[in-house]
Amino acid sequence: MPPSSKPGPVERGGVPRSFDAHARTYDKLVGANPGYHEHLRLTTRRMGLPNRGAGLRLLDLGCGTGASTAALLDSAPEAQIIGVDASGEMLAQARGKTWPPNVEFVHGNVENLAMTGITGPFDGILAAYLVRNLVHRDAALRQFHRLLRPGAPIALHEYSVRDSLRSRAVWTTVCWGVIIPMGKIRTGSADLYRYLWRSVLRFDGVEELTRRMAAAGFEDLRVQTVPGWQQHIVHTFLGRRPATEELVTGRFGDADPAHVDPDAATPPEGIDLPTPPEGSAVTPPPTST
Repeated sequence: MPPSSKPGPVERGGVPRSFDAHARTYDKLVGANPGYHEHLRLTTRRMGLPNRGAGLRLLDLGCGTGASTAALLDSAPEAQIIGVDASGEMLAQARGKTWPPNVEFVHGNVENLAMTGITGPFDGILAAYLVRNLVHRDAALRQFHRLLRPGAPIALHEYSVRDSLRSRAVWTTVCWGVIIPMGKIRTGSADLYRYLWRSVLRFDGVEELTRRMAAAGFEDLRVQTVPGWQQHIVHTFLGRRPATEELVTGRFGDADPAHVDPDAATPPEGIDLPTPPEGSAVTPPPTST
């Protein structure tokens, strides 16, 4: 079933408002997704944050009910972590949980963080299931770049199926066989989950999103997928702000796409961003598959 070209109820009413309506049932639904929380923890480990996060200031963009914040806290328990989300009800669910004093939540528009009072520099940014929902993706990525300290990493934890016919088929089968019916049963409305299905199919492929990151100024780009049924459907897109401005101004006009090794193993201590693991980098897969 192809995605409709017409905007659905979520697009017409606004994504944050739809998340507001589903906030109370959101944790139960994603908790039924095998690997959801472990995949988030895998992405935060891939950021390679040192020393349990001691002395670091980290930003969790699109934090929702706090699942991604918990994953970031698991990898960097001593860091100062700020979670930001545009849905007030999702944040209310996050704030209702037990957190250490080094975690705080801010309600605001992640596409205009200055108006929210969020200023850098940060020592790392996590954006889980966020970029796909943004209207001005390139401008947002440039903003995230400016907020990072030179040399600091960013991790986008995101669906990407556009480059793979098999991934699109698996995604559609799971959505219409499990996710959409379960969402309807648990919440009384399937609108948000039909939007999820449509938005993933329409979103960037792996190669396109890494090109966006390169154009925004990020370097050392690489991508890894996750295990389980979401292999080659959910990915970690890693990069970092260059340590010097020359790299920002002189490198990316003719840059190749990121080195991609979706099946590479990730060491427990995370990836050392400045130096790719030996033999791990390969050419991105062609977009025709």
